Amino acid sequence: MPSEPESWTIRHFSQANPAGPGQDSVPALLRRVADGIEHRPGIEIQDVVLHNEVTADGDWWSATVYFHDRSR
Repeated sequence: MPSEPESWTIRHFSQANPAGPGQDSVPALLRRVADGIEHRPGIEIQDVVLHNEVTADGDWWSATVYFHDRSR
């Protein structure tokens, strides 16, 4: 009988620029994401995905960071 594949849980958090002026700033979003990562010591990043929503005020960027929490 084949062995069970190893399983694990991935965690995530999402961040976006505030709605309104500056919501389209990718550099500002990346700074927010970097701050979010730095405030979570002991995590190992698995992936970062950028999302763009087109609103009446223009592009609105957000990001989701997928990570393993090695501190647990």
